[in-house]
Order: sequence, then structure tokens, then C-alpha cells
Amino acid sequence: MKKKLYNESIEVLQKLIATQSFSGEEQFTAEILTHYLKAYCDEIHQKGNNIWVKNLYFDETKPTILLNSHHDTVKPNKGYTKNPFQPEILDGKLFGLGSNDAGGCLVSLVAAFLYFYKKENLAYNLVLLASAEEESSGENGIRSVLSDLPKIDFAIVGEPTSLHLAIAEKGLLVLDCYAHGTPGHAAHSKGDNSIYHAMDAIHWFKTYHFPEISETLGEVKMTVTQIEAGDQHNVVPSTCHFVVDIRVTDKYSNLEVLEKVKKAVKVEVKERSLRLNSSFIPKEHPIVQAGIKLGRETYGSPTLSDQSNLTCHSLKLGPGDSLRSHTADEYIYLKEIEDGITLYIQLLEEIL
Repeated sequence: MKKKLYNESIEVLQKLIATQSFSGEEQFTAEILTHYLKAYCDEIHQKGNNIWVKNLYFDETKPTILLNSHHDTVKPNKGYTKNPFQPEILDGKLFGLGSNDAGGCLVSLVAAFLYFYKKENLAYNLVLLASAEEESSGENGIRSVLSDLPKIDFAIVGEPTSLHLAIAEKGLLVLDCYAHGTPGHAAHSKGDNSIYHAMDAIHWFKTYHFPEISETLGEVKMTVTQIEAGDQHNVVPSTCHFVVDIRVTDKYSNLEVLEKVKKAVKVEVKERSLRLNSSFIPKEHPIVQAGIKLGRETYGSPTLSDQSNLTCHSLKLGPGDSLRSHTADEYIYLKEIEDGITLYIQLLEEIL
């Protein structure tokens, strides 16, 4: 059955690649996934472009594992030399937009779910969720269906990790900061310069280090990424706006970081969202220990995924290499998908 599921996984992934599915526009890839799952599953649920299925012998008295990956993609960048929507296999690589992030993970998780779908007397229930709008953190993505799912005890989130165990993931906090001053003529010294106030705050963002350091994720990282002020060379601007990208570790919540920032800097601070918190799963958790037993390494991931929307413990794991994500001429090795299916099944067999 594993060989059959692998062959079907490659076919499904090729269909997904050939179908445009930018974030918020995944209706046609949702149809592809639904059509494929109907060949195996009795009942398929859909909300927006999110698709989920429960194992056949789902038992509400048992704990539940969520298997999640996404079927949306970013838009192809201008560096592509190949047609991003033309799945092409060359030298053991499957090229195409979304092949690595996160198509290979998705079809591998689907295969693992189908492998266990009809099995009885499992220790856990399984719920497979192919989510939408992951790349844009959209309102109609995973957050829109969490209340419709059964209670989840922990999750495996399919993202390219080279099949190692990302047991923690940094959260994201984006701040719009506004330094205010008094406009005046540049030839005089009476202007209260908003740019200088912004410089003081930016210096704090550059030099401050949060004291708590995560074992897996290291330090909280704050980076000023945008700045704008003024529209005339001879006028001191009244406002200087700058943006700060903060990658938050499991030692702090986004709210704790925000409160510290507001106390430390003398500028107006507005957060875009507090919901993309860091996530983790204890190294002692049975699913992590099962992975270690199978020879996998643990690490902390700097990239954001749908884990940030989950309130349960979650493990990020999948075939492919994170460094290939969003790159031109994206690809995944066929062997990586085969190994991904095998590892997902072996991992679940250890605890099911």
C-alpha cells in the first residue's frame, strides 16, 4: 500500500503544481484534494478552501492528533527560468511552484493519514487538515476552522524541515512606530525633529537584548525594516514612521514583548497583530521521543507556519528544505517525498 500511496502522491502533487493556488485563491486545489480523498474517505468536510477528514473509526473518548499542511502558495518571483505551473521531473527532482513549500509535505501527510484511515483500535484519533491562506496568514485559513475541529491534543505541521524535528518555532510581532515632533524650517534650530526621536528608539531596538534566552530558539530578534519621513528637504517633518519586525521565542508571549517595548521607547507603538505567537512541544513528548528514536535531530525553527495559530503543542516536520521555499525554480526530490511518507508512518506507528 505504501508504494501505491507514494505513486498517487506524486500524481496529486503534479496536479497541485499545475493549478494556480495563490493565498486566498485555492478553490481549484481544494477540488483536487477533495476528489482524491473521496476515493478513500467516507466523509469530507470543507469550509472555504480548507479541507479536513477524520479517521474512519474516530472515537471521541480518545485523544486526537492533527496532521496539517497547506495547499496555497506565494506568487512566483521574477527569477524563474522554468514555468512555475509546469510540473517537470528532472534528475530525481520535481520542479514547480509549491513543490517544496509545502506540496511535498502535504501529499506525504495525506498518504500517511490514508495509510491509517481504516485501521481499528488506534491509541489516537487522526484528523487531516489541508489548510488555506497559510502564506498570507489569512482570516479564511486555519483559524477559521479550528472551532469546527475536534479537540486537538497535539499536531504535526507539515513544512520542509529536511525531515528533522522542529520542536519550537519563533512567533512574529510587527510594530508600526510613530515618532512625533514639531514641524519647522530646516534653516532654524527650533524644530522638534521627529527623525531624531525615531533614531533614539531605533537605537534601543538595535541594542536591547531580552534577558531570557530559549534553549532551542536563542534570543528574541528585533529588526527595523522600513522607515519614512518628510517630503521636502527644507522642512523638519512632524512624524517619522518606522516598522519593526520582531521574532519572538517561546520564552515570551507577543503581549509581554509589546509591553516591554512600549515602556522602553518614547514613540507611539501600534501592533499589527498579537496572534502569531511562538510555539513549541516538549522534548519529552512521546512524538518527539519517537522521532529521536528514528534518528531525527531536534532544532528550533526561525520561520513562521500555521503552528502560530494553534494553542496545542505542535511539531513541525516534513520533507524538503526550508531554504528552497519561495525561491526561483522551486523543487523537491522525489526521494524526499518517499522518505517523508515512510517517516510519518513510522513516527505514528510508534505511538498509535
